[in-house]
Amino acid sequence: MHSSLPYKTKQFFFVLIKLSIVVGAFYFIYHKLTSTDSLDVNGFFQFLKDNKVFSIKNSVLLVFLSSLNWFIEIIKWRFLVSKLKALTFSEALEQSLGSLTASLFTPNRIGEYGAKAIYYSKPYRKRILLSNLIGNLMQMTITVVLGGIGFAFYYKTYPISIDFFKISRGILIILSVAILSIIGIKKTKYKIKGFSIKKIKDYLATLGTNYITLGLCLSFLRYAVFSFQFYYILILFGITLSYPESMVIITSLYLLASIIPTISIFDVVIKGSLAIYLFGAANVTELPVLSCILLMWLLNFALPSVFGSYYVLNFNLSKLNS
Repeated sequence: MHSSLPYKTKQFFFVLIKLSIVVGAFYFIYHKLTSTDSLDVNGFFQFLKDNKVFSIKNSVLLVFLSSLNWFIEIIKWRFLVSKLKALTFSEALEQSLGSLTASLFTPNRIGEYGAKAIYYSKPYRKRILLSNLIGNLMQMTITVVLGGIGFAFYYKTYPISIDFFKISRGILIILSVAILSIIGIKKTKYKIKGFSIKKIKDYLATLGTNYITLGLCLSFLRYAVFSFQFYYILILFGITLSYPESMVIITSLYLLASIIPTISIFDVVIKGSLAIYLFGAANVTELPVLSCILLMWLLNFALPSVFGSYYVLNFNLSKLNS
């Protein structure tokens, strides 16, 4: 017989894990600030100061937009799990920010799935994973639709060359692999840890049109907030593009960034490189573009993760049974 670990030992390891998550998150933020290529940290903060980002008016508005962004995300998460369990706003807040901190340094923030699921007892966890997946797919749908429209305008407006034959060939290969995978799944009656494909389909069918529609509306609102925040920062940095012109580039940027698999630590680098290319066609220089990307990351990921670290440190094992 194998004896289980003593309770105090379990508590010690659990505290160690929580501390590791928080220390890792803070180190990740520090690393992001000190290792961004083409942008000196002192120069970055001086650039913000020169453009009055730290003035009371601008600071309040930027923090308000970030807070609104996460407020919508918290409301959205509360809505997504409403068919499984009623959450208070404070519970949804804790789960959203706590999972952000825990997933900050994981590839494509995949750790968010497990971090949110751990707040629930075993009977709920599989459906919580599905709810989180559905929420992310809703946000991706808005990004792809608006990004597709924006990129179509970008292609017509700016002189860029695209090899449509290579793109079409790539899409065809991806679709072929996806179709063959689906056929293979059906033939083998593949199951995902107790969830068959049929059960997943049945679960999606029970959600209803109103559920999907409202979820997409919340995703659109969130997209509208952080894209406007991006535009407002560009204006602070002296960029003279109009709102429609900026949105064509911003939506194209988020589209391209969303379809490139990446480890989160390189997120700013990849978005920065894409932004330099896209805004470069509109004769926008590197410094304001890179500064905007980094400031957006600090406001919408680093700052919320600092608050999320409080929930990680105060997470209790008893919540696993709630």
